[in-house]
Amino acid sequence: MTGDDAAGNGLLSRRALLKVSAAGGAGLLAASAGGAERDAWMHAPGAPMSESGAPSIHEDVRRLGVASAPGTTGTGVSRTPLERLEGIITPSRLHFERHHSGIPDIDPAAHRLVIHGLVERPLQFDLDSLARYPTVSRIQFLECSGNSGALTAPNPVPAGCGDLHGLLSNSEWGGVPLALLLDEAGVKPGAKWVIATGGDAAVMSRSVPLAKCLDDALLALYQNGERLRPANGYPMRLFLPGWEGNMSVKWLRTLMVTDQPAMTKDETSKYSDLGADGRATLFTFPMGVKSVITSPSPGLMLGPKGVYRISGLAWSGGGRIRRVEVSADGGATWADAVLDEHVLPRSATRFQVAWRWDGRPATLLSRAYDETGAVQPGRSAALAGRAPGSFYHYNGTQAWRIRADGSSVNVYV
Repeated sequence: MTGDDAAGNGLLSRRALLKVSAAGGAGLLAASAGGAERDAWMHAPGAPMSESGAPSIHEDVRRLGVASAPGTTGTGVSRTPLERLEGIITPSRLHFERHHSGIPDIDPAAHRLVIHGLVERPLQFDLDSLARYPTVSRIQFLECSGNSGALTAPNPVPAGCGDLHGLLSNSEWGGVPLALLLDEAGVKPGAKWVIATGGDAAVMSRSVPLAKCLDDALLALYQNGERLRPANGYPMRLFLPGWEGNMSVKWLRTLMVTDQPAMTKDETSKYSDLGADGRATLFTFPMGVKSVITSPSPGLMLGPKGVYRISGLAWSGGGRIRRVEVSADGGATWADAVLDEHVLPRSATRFQVAWRWDGRPATLLSRAYDETGAVQPGRSAALAGRAPGSFYHYNGTQAWRIRADGSSVNVYV
């Protein structure tokens, strides 16, 4: 071991990571300046400007695993390619999708949001009336409660990072705090829940505790600076920071204030957690503290032995990420990763650590801690008490096995 080693099997300290960055990469190829000759594309003017930008034709990054249930065209999921992205913001076009009856084509001029039930003044809002209210903007994650559920399978699924964990995205959400609208409606004594209903053909409905609606719930109108896209709930959606994605009802059309939950199918037969004793736990809303190494991961090859940057994302429905540890020896020893300067509440946080790979097989893991003191569990602890096939709210650690040829694969440790 050297003075820069922080843990076993070549994990280096924060100091080493900074030195690698300052030096342009110890053991990595350095950037080189172009020569005097012009490249082919420099001999003529380029393409004209356009009204809407698009990715480079040389970058083919798309959603993963786009699939609908048999007999349907819009009931299913698509996943964010986490291993192909950097930073913490997910481009809107790559935000994961989960639909229950396709994507409705809603006329924004005809769409209305109605607040009714246990309120003094039932209210109706269109987009023009909502534009009169103050708005807020927050960078926060949205995660399907079924994300990472494949890791509950008896044997490791041979799939990549986005395929396994891509029901997670992180965006800048803009809109009207729901508390403002409920205050104007005047919530009556005895109210405890709000039933949110969407405008899709499935009429998706979820019961939300009133306390959450009065805390940080958002009537989202914008995502990443532009109006919501149809697949993400245009023209308006509910957004509940840190809670399971199914509750952030898209294409929101009604909010009914009540004294009890509705007990819809998506909070009883679905999106509930079945225990080994046969009992189901309902209303497990917050998403647990979690992390995943996005690079290296399956599909991203290591080259010759040398110093590499291990990078990943950590997030928690409990608040800010406070610490991430990384292991390169299957969990025998751990080193602290460097967190990105943007450590925001209920937002994905980028972490990284330098690793001196000696060219031999290795097993990489990450483990996150949040500001409440919660720690991401190992796989066996995350599975404890679950019934076979119960896959919601899984937040166990992910292990990647790095092979001698530089490839990697999903494994259990």
